Amino acid sequence: MQPLRLVPASGSLEILCLGAHCDDIEIGCGGTLIELLATVPNVRVNWTVFSSDAVRAAEAREAARQVLGDRAVSIDVLEFRDGHFPYVGSEIKECFESIKQRVRPDLVFTHWLSDRHQDHRTIGELTWNTFRNHLILEYEIPKYEGDLGNPNLLVPLSEQALAKKIATIRGAFVSQREKSWFSESTFRSLARLRGIECNAPSGYAEAFHCRKTTIAFP
Repeated sequence: MQPLRLVPASGSLEILCLGAHCDDIEIGCGGTLIELLATVPNVRVNWTVFSSDAVRAAEAREAARQVLGDRAVSIDVLEFRDGHFPYVGSEIKECFESIKQRVRPDLVFTHWLSDRHQDHRTIGELTWNTFRNHLILEYEIPKYEGDLGNPNLLVPLSEQALAKKIATIRGAFVSQREKSWFSESTFRSLARLRGIECNAPSGYAEAFHCRKTTIAFP
């Protein structure tokens, strides 16, 4: 497949990553972030997780540091109640408005709008409600609900990027290791399927839903 180039004419890229839970960003777009940071010199990343407790917050910050290194502008881990986002949507919306005041992203990573997990879906909806003139890529999360869709934008990953993504997830999120799905085989299998769909040289890719974008001509 022929690629579209992502980096703006300015040569710099400001990214906003939004996740409902502490491992969502790493699972959904960790490999893509690793590839971007390895290939684009001037990338700045703002990172917000909306639900955590003391243990998971520490894990999330460590995972973000492993992925971002010195490219992090901000790493914010909030404490909204897991599983209850639709019922406190107004409070979460206020957080979005605060983010909007301080971040001017070229690219936003967020949850898929049709995700069946209510927390994920709330974050996706508020992303579109808040950032109305931005490039938004909605990532996917494998889980019990069985709601994987048909994403239309695929990012090939090198074996090295995928290995770093998986090592970060498995290494940082110690509290999740006993969950049956939280395994290398889960993350590698989904990446392999998406790699097939875009004929990725390594065989691996991450996938996103891109609802609308424009093409700028030189």
